Amino acid sequence: MALEECIVSETDSFIEEVSEEVRRDKLFVLMRKYGWIGIVAVLLLVGGAAFNEWRKASNMARAQQLGDSLMLALEQDDTAARSAALAKVDVAGTQSQALVTMLLANAQIESGDNNAALTALTTLANDASQPKAYRDLATLKLVLLAGKDMARDERRAKLDGLAVGGGAFRLLAEEQLAMLDIDEGNTEAAISRLQDIKNDVDVTPGLQGRASQLIVVLGGDVDAS
Repeated sequence: MALEECIVSETDSFIEEVSEEVRRDKLFVLMRKYGWIGIVAVLLLVGGAAFNEWRKASNMARAQQLGDSLMLALEQDDTAARSAALAKVDVAGTQSQALVTMLLANAQIESGDNNAALTALTTLANDASQPKAYRDLATLKLVLLAGKDMARDERRAKLDGLAVGGGAFRLLAEEQLAMLDIDEGNTEAAISRLQDIKNDVDVTPGLQGRASQLIVVLGGDVDAS
């Protein structure tokens, strides 16, 4: 009986060893057949992480380079030299382009080169790829700088576009529209617009004060709602 048990035990051990070898052989075949997938996955993960780090470092380097260039340009005491330096700034990114254009236009205005500033502001205002806030600001500055050199209807159309839709510069645009109303002799429309500005929840103290003063000058009632 003991001999039979020993034989059975040896047989079971042999079968287990054979089964284990078969499993190992299958695993080896599978590794040879599909192991490249795991290798590729690891390479993609490592490569992706490395690319992200490189991109972050590149973006940081470009931002630092832009900041250094702007600082050097803005430190120029001569306005003409400042304009020339800003015009040479190598811009990376659409928002940076808009910022540099606004700074350039300001420098050109300070140096008396209004035509160049008008060109820069017009280009930015009409560039749909730029952030809306910058385009709106460029449009407002364009209207203010051009003044009566821009046709009245064109000025009104641009300001109307800024005054609607809850834009960041809508109240400033409304103020300029009131000035157009005054220029056209439409005093009642100007007072009504100024009253709306004065009572707006988003009005700043400075703008509210200017609106109140204009209402008084025009003969309106500041306390009217």
